Amino acid sequence: MIDFDEEIKRFQPSLEVSQAEEDILNNDLKDITDIVLQMTENLRG
Repeated sequence: MIDFDEEIKRFQPSLEVSQAEEDILNNDLKDITDIVLQMTENLRG
């Protein structure tokens, strides 16, 4: 039988997941809120 608590203790995330997480958090993409705010500012002058 699998001891899930023991497996969790030994878990190490793969490097790809760690790198992807870092890239996602450091990415400064505009979301829809930023785009709408910029559009309204442009319309106001």
